[in-house]
Parts: sequence; C-alpha cells; structure tokens
Amino acid sequence: MPQTQQEEEEEGDVVEIVTTTGDHDVVDEGHFTSEIRDLREIMGCNRDLENIKQNINDVQKKMKNIIDVLLRV
Repeated sequence: MPQTQQEEEEEGDVVEIVTTTGDHDVVDEGHFTSEIRDLREIMGCNRDLENIKQNINDVQKKMKNIIDVLLRV
C-alpha cells in the first residue's frame, strides 16, 4: 500500500507549499523573502555602478575639454 505524502514527510523536513489557481501554480512567498531582498540589493548596486560609470564619463569629457583649451593657449 503506497504511503501518503504526509506519511512520507518526517518531522523537520522542508516541503514546498503549492496551491493551484487556474492554470498557474502559486508558491508561498515566504520562501523567497531573502532572495527578493538580495535581488533588490544587487539591482540597487547595479544602479549605483551605472551612475558611477556615467560620472566617470562626464569627468573624462570635461578633462578632455580642459586639455583641448590648454593646448590652444
């Protein structure tokens, strides 16, 4: 006689809780809280990096303009 899922699970086992709504499986969001937080932090760091790159490009352009002006003097 096959065991039910509950009988197969022992105390302390981690199981995924999934409910079905229509054609989509919905997984309990509690499992992804830390992953979402990490992803948001990475996205924030990526945005900061892009801003730093843009600032570096702006400074390089200004330096080039200053050098061009000084060479004309």
